[in-house]
Amino acid sequence: MADLLVYRAEGEAVVHGGDLYGFTVTEWRLPATYPPFAAVLFVPTTWIPVPALKAAFLAGNALLLAFLVTLSARLVGRTVPLPLLCAATAGALWLEPVFQTLLFGQINLAIACLVLWDLTRAPGARARGLALGIATGIKLTPAFFVAYLFLTARRKEAAVATAAFAGTALLGALLLPSAGVDFWTRRLFETGRVGKAWIVDNQSLQGLAARALHTPAPGLTWALPTAGVAAAGLWLASRTHRADRDPRDRWGILVTAFTALLISPISWSHHWVWCVPLLVVLLAAGRPRLALTAAALFTARTMWLLPHEGDLDLRLPWWQQPLAAPYPLFGLALLAVAAARQPGRAQPSASSSSASTIR
Repeated sequence: MADLLVYRAEGEAVVHGGDLYGFTVTEWRLPATYPPFAAVLFVPTTWIPVPALKAAFLAGNALLLAFLVTLSARLVGRTVPLPLLCAATAGALWLEPVFQTLLFGQINLAIACLVLWDLTRAPGARARGLALGIATGIKLTPAFFVAYLFLTARRKEAAVATAAFAGTALLGALLLPSAGVDFWTRRLFETGRVGKAWIVDNQSLQGLAARALHTPAPGLTWALPTAGVAAAGLWLASRTHRADRDPRDRWGILVTAFTALLISPISWSHHWVWCVPLLVVLLAAGRPRLALTAAALFTARTMWLLPHEGDLDLRLPWWQQPLAAPYPLFGLALLAVAAARQPGRAQPSASSSSASTIR
């Protein structure tokens, strides 16, 4: 649970007035990478001994996984009986992103739950967008969902999310002024601080490009196509939202989530916990074979079967490249499917379920 130890160190830096972005912990010399607001939230991790904290995180992440399964069912308009919920949660523990989240003591499940809970609330619900803004204030990447809300004319919700995010940044700056200046003017732009972008752990487009080109810094070779993917992903998500007329917006949300994972400079494999709602949506759409294929891909752990000690990640032969980048290739395939379903091709009849048309 190396990441949990980083969170605890961040909380200690807040309590004792230390340099939030000046320390490293664990044998991997991991630094703090989240905004100051997140460090404030980590203060309670300093209140209990490390063994008890690890047990609490393990139990908490298991409960969050069950909650994510429940929210995923809500995304498709279903409820989950308790026996099925327990079975689905136990099965989802085997998915590599989920397992790695528990192994590292990460907060990915909490972030996904905050976002999905907010986006699956009834249209017009009070303060809808607040939880999304708070999630963005903790880890920044959910900001892509705010852009999606703007593009789909849900401007009030987007404004609430933006205001909530601004509030988290302001609160962090007020409580930790020095750390706030340091993060927003310097650390935010140090993507290398998060880790080496070229290692197989990184399942973003940058990681794919770095390994395929055998260079630790793919530069514009990665940046320009990624900008295109970002624009295309947002456009596809917004078009999917309008074409499906689905009040639960299942495919728009998933396309947005997977696009964000693709374009982020670093998307560690454990960030891809959005595979859980994807599997639920596929099953609800009557696509068990596709769901089984996706489950196999997110369980296979092919990237860990390759030689990746030292800089071996940069010297993989061509035939190992797909095994080293299963998640970004899957994400690109998902966007291609979304593009194939856009108006201009044969469209389903109005009486057809929008969920059943995904192919």
